[in-house]
Amino acid sequence: MALKQVSSNKCFEGFQKVFEHDSAELKCKMKFGIYLPPKAETGKCPVLYWLSGLTCTEQNFITKAGFHQAAAQHGLIVVAPDTSPRGCNIEGEDESWDFGTGAGFYVDATEDPWKTNYRMYSYIKDELPKLINANFPTDPERMSIFGHSMGGHGALILALKNPGKYKSVSAFAPICNPIQCQWGKKALGGYLGSDVSKWEAYDATQLVKSYPDSHLDILIDQGKDDQFLSAGQLLPDNFIAACTERKIPVVFRLQQASRFCNPCYFFIATFINDHVKHHAKYLNA
Repeated sequence: MALKQVSSNKCFEGFQKVFEHDSAELKCKMKFGIYLPPKAETGKCPVLYWLSGLTCTEQNFITKAGFHQAAAQHGLIVVAPDTSPRGCNIEGEDESWDFGTGAGFYVDATEDPWKTNYRMYSYIKDELPKLINANFPTDPERMSIFGHSMGGHGALILALKNPGKYKSVSAFAPICNPIQCQWGKKALGGYLGSDVSKWEAYDATQLVKSYPDSHLDILIDQGKDDQFLSAGQLLPDNFIAACTERKIPVVFRLQQASRFCNPCYFFIATFINDHVKHHAKYLNA
């Protein structure tokens, strides 16, 4: 599959690049950012995938999060894809900020008119890693995932639905129980239809209840002043309770920091080194 380089910038002796490609899953052109640490010039490196939140593109994380120095230090390739298909000309895809463009929710849609293009789950799980492994000096056996908000939801469900695929998982302010919040009900209902049992396959709180073992250490940072926490959109307590019942380790840190939306990347930048270190512990073991 052909890659077109969009940009390349030297950063902490590595390179932050952006590529574009034609996606077979999403039936459109997609962009992703990839940071290649200095170590990638001489050997294979583990890969850490970042999933961004609502309204974001591949640019938000790579320009605002400040992860590059830690990734260079630990020798990690970091991949940051877009959050949804683009330019599919689907009626209604640009009508709201929390559904459609910029809001793929990391599910495989089953409902018209979304099911042809909105297959972000399969794109992240299968197509993108195959593309990355075929074109960059990766170690396919060492892969982890993390994300923010909608992307935190995506990271958690991908790790929980695919035991052993990812060495570690972490999240910033993830949507933990989407079948119980308005964001989730809107997105899952629109993409998957009215059968709530189908929604449960993309809900971290539901998935953890049947996770087959406890070999998954989860790190979550949550801003105390996040307005969407108080509005009941994120519901981390439900997820923590389910993990506790299944004896799955979770480090949940309620931080004295940050609102959500635009200032959220100050919050992410404050703790991003902790998350990169969390993943490096497993990826470089």
